[in-house]
Amino acid sequence: MDKIDFKRSLPSFRAKQGRFDLIEVPDSQYLMIDGRGDPNTSPAFATALTSLYPLAYGLKFFSKRELGRDYVVPPLEGLWWADDMAAFTSARDKSAWDFTLMLFVPDWLDGDHVDGAIDTVRAKGSAPRLGEVRFGALREGTCVQTLHIGAFDDEGPVLERMHTDIIPGAGMTMTGKHHEIYLSDVRRTAPERQRTILRQPVVPRS
Repeated sequence: MDKIDFKRSLPSFRAKQGRFDLIEVPDSQYLMIDGRGDPNTSPAFATALTSLYPLAYGLKFFSKRELGRDYVVPPLEGLWWADDMAAFTSARDKSAWDFTLMLFVPDWLDGDHVDGAIDTVRAKGSAPRLGEVRFGALREGTCVQTLHIGAFDDEGPVLERMHTDIIPGAGMTMTGKHHEIYLSDVRRTAPERQRTILRQPVVPRS
């Protein structure tokens, strides 16, 4: 049985440092959970992770066992926003951040499969915010994205360039939420080597 690695098979998981690409992102489905605050200190962030991953692995094992389709659990993703987007660039006020953490779900799995996995995880009692996890679609369409290599706290200048130079220079304006894809395992990767895709949905400037 082949194991699919979406980081390798999906173009939307590819980016290059120093290059800002204008791409079309296909509609995708995710496990999602919301929170607010500094991801380094927010209890909501930690409990979101410990609720998402058991469900994601439950789906993966179901898919392999019952459907004969195996895959690598995709990297963690996050949507981030704030009332003042300067909280992401110049101010970097993490306490003002809202977030949705997400894990990609393959298109051969559906809501019934997710419900079954939820029942299995609930029986084990291993996910503290399981009732807050939802299964939903994300439609981003046209996006600008790049690869950041380094600590999360060093993203500010890259985002500043994306927001104030690259996007306006392409005749676009921002829409939707800032999107990050965490390609590295932060538990095993030094901060200066962490690889993060930075993505921003855009629309033509009117």
